[in-house]
Amino acid sequence: MKLSDFVIRDSIIVDLQATTKEAAIREMVHSLNASNHLPDSEVESVIRAILGREELGSTGIGMGVAVPHTRHATLTRLIGTVALSRRGVDFAALDGDPVNIFFLLVSPQNQPGDHLRALENISRHLKDERFVSFLRQSSDREQVIQVLDDADHNTL
Repeated sequence: MKLSDFVIRDSIIVDLQATTKEAAIREMVHSLNASNHLPDSEVESVIRAILGREELGSTGIGMGVAVPHTRHATLTRLIGTVALSRRGVDFAALDGDPVNIFFLLVSPQNQPGDHLRALENISRHLKDERFVSFLRQSSDREQVIQVLDDADHNTL
């Protein structure tokens, strides 16, 4: 599975305005809605599902990175977005540091394998210091897309 299989390019945010965990999740979910990949009627329930997942333990994995995710009954395909925060967001990350790179993932309830494969893919790339560094340096959506494409093709 490649990042391009589920990251919705039109939903990528390069200057996340949120300053809190909930606001960051809301902004990212709304970007999926604005790109016509999440119906208006499902926005609030997806936000609640992600916040519910966060109550189990923060998806802020450390080193300025978080991977908020959930499965949702009304989705028919795996979708996700990337967001970059210039100022950082207090996301209750494991290391206590602010988060400035987000990968948000929402998958259908009945496709747990795809959900896990996508999380594994994201995790593998986030272990690559060059990938994380190039993402942090991206100043527009096209640069983020290029980093994701390079990662998919192992050309970083």
